[in-house]
Amino acid sequence: MNSFKSYFKFSKQERSGIFFLLLIIVILQVGYVIYSKVASLNSAKLLKIDDATQAQIDALKETANQKDRLIIYPFNPNYITDYKGYTLGMSVLEIDRLHQFRAANKFINSVQDFQQVTMVSDSLLNKISPYFKFPDWVKKAKDPIKVMVGDLEGNLTSGAITVKDINTVTAIELQEVNGVGEKLSARIVKFRDRLGGFVDDVQVSEVYGLEPAVVQRITKKFKVLAPPEISKININTASASEMAQLVYLSYAVSKAIVLYREENKGIHSFEELKNIEGFPSEKISRISLYLLL
Repeated sequence: MNSFKSYFKFSKQERSGIFFLLLIIVILQVGYVIYSKVASLNSAKLLKIDDATQAQIDALKETANQKDRLIIYPFNPNYITDYKGYTLGMSVLEIDRLHQFRAANKFINSVQDFQQVTMVSDSLLNKISPYFKFPDWVKKAKDPIKVMVGDLEGNLTSGAITVKDINTVTAIELQEVNGVGEKLSARIVKFRDRLGGFVDDVQVSEVYGLEPAVVQRITKKFKVLAPPEISKININTASASEMAQLVYLSYAVSKAIVLYREENKGIHSFEELKNIEGFPSEKISRISLYLLL
């Protein structure tokens, strides 16, 4: 017991040492608190900026925020890629529906068509549809019109046939014509889209596999009501590859046109094209609609 008490007995020198140790600890703690407050005040003074500088900082923040926002430019919804669809907010299933529809050589020509094919929600459709950009010939298409037809006695009657614009009809609508099945209707639409739209009813007859009687039935029900604006090709400056993009000209004929142009220092009339071997002279009246001298 005496041994235990001996631990709590200190000499005067030891008691003084303990006192000064505690005093030093208290002083250090108080010093630390004072230093922290002073440092905080100095930091606040250093961070204080004038109104002009603050305005510049706010402007930089706004610019950074705008860069992070998605900017949507007008686009044709028929050519939405996986990445484009993802950035627009479409689901994988919605994008796949669109690609499956396009794989069948079908085209979307309206906002309603887009939602019907992809099944996107109304909220997403309202968000992205203002940026849809369809070809001019789709936007300018007129409503179906009634034509005058003759009866068996030669009298004209109105409303017997409803004519629709062949530049806007779907492959399914084309199949309403007797003799036009799934393959032929898809072929007509594909040919039309490669042309950028029919400019003349007779162009339907140029679709491979259509018999004259079928063409006649088609042109009775579907006609060119709103001709498209044609982006013409300058045959004196265009390359062979550029001219070959025109349905009527093969690459070989396009290359022959370039050679003829170089040998004769240019082409001065469309009639000269008949001198080129392989050129489809019987279609020159229509081909000239797509060319510039």
